[in-house]
Amino acid sequence: MTDFKTGINPLFLREEELRQGIELLFFAYRDFTAEPDAILAEYGFGRAHHRVIYFVGRHPGITVSELLEILRITKQSLSRVLGQLVTETFITQRPGARDRRQRLLELTEKGVELERLLTERQRARIARAYREAGAEAVEGFRKVLLGLVDEGDRSRFPGRSSPRRGL
Repeated sequence: MTDFKTGINPLFLREEELRQGIELLFFAYRDFTAEPDAILAEYGFGRAHHRVIYFVGRHPGITVSELLEILRITKQSLSRVLGQLVTETFITQRPGARDRRQRLLELTEKGVELERLLTERQRARIARAYREAGAEAVEGFRKVLLGLVDEGDRSRFPGRSSPRRGL
């Protein structure tokens, strides 16, 4: 009889299991973004706006360069989205204290409210899934997601007990 606790069980590496993993990611992402997409559409915004609002909210005072590094989009793409969010007063920009060429970004009260509205739906979905799966599965899920993230960005996610403070 095979001891599954000590041996490697390759069943999860079969083609069908890998394809099912890919499909699960597609379906999960579709459902994870559906409610926020509907809210964003009311403002004439898309997912790029959501990502900018989210990361500026997570890291108040983030520079445009740091945001570009996280999002991995062109300056031109960010400029269009950020310009709209600044014009519509969801985000403010101020020059850096040491380097006046830097633009430091923060959410306005209006931006904080939109970020909260968007995130609370996703947070509730994640919380429900975590509760249903249990602590061991959550840790396994975190490991799988970290394995999908490029190695250079993994350091952004310290141990689960200490929230990310900086960039």
